[in-house]
Amino acid sequence: MMNVLDRLKQSGVVPVVVLDNARDAAPTAKALLAGSVDVMEITFRTAAAADSIKAVSENCPEMFVGAGTVVTPDQCKKALECGAKFIVSPGFDPEVVSWCVERNIPITPGCVTPTEIMAAMKLGLNVVKFFPAGVYGGLKAMKSLSAPFGGVKFIPTGGVDAKNLKEYLEAPFVHAVGGSWLCPKKEIAAGNFDAVTALCREASEIVREVRG
Repeated sequence: MMNVLDRLKQSGVVPVVVLDNARDAAPTAKALLAGSVDVMEITFRTAAAADSIKAVSENCPEMFVGAGTVVTPDQCKKALECGAKFIVSPGFDPEVVSWCVERNIPITPGCVTPTEIMAAMKLGLNVVKFFPAGVYGGLKAMKSLSAPFGGVKFIPTGGVDAKNLKEYLEAPFVHAVGGSWLCPKKEIAAGNFDAVTALCREASEIVREVRG
């Protein structure tokens, strides 16, 4: 069976989804699937996160759903109870990462410095989030970091969109790319899920072009 990290790499893109209402969760997931994207990260930026993850898990079993913006062990526990398959954190918190590692829960913490990367490696991780990528130097920074940390791959998020997705995916140190551009809040709020599908289809075509 394909493991979580392989699933993320195969997808190439990990939509970062912010939902204000859990009723939009399943329609959003179905819109992603229609655009050939079967992975999504629902963030804990809103109070609807847990219920949204649960809604996707129960109504769209073909969607591989994870929890993002997770900053406490309690949020990890809640996300997993609701059906999350993986955890994403914006930064490296030893308590959060250790909680997941001890329970064999896949986690990609945000790491943008050598110190953070070494801390992640010490806990057995070799794939980390690079966030916000646009602020911390993007491809140039990750290339420099990959020199001493060749075994580590990055999931850059923030500052990536359809215009530079191809360039990011072509980098050998990029595992996958995360981003909220695939699921604009205004389109979800308006019920315009066809727009979400179109954005995902565009990204999926770029992934296929680069990675086959």
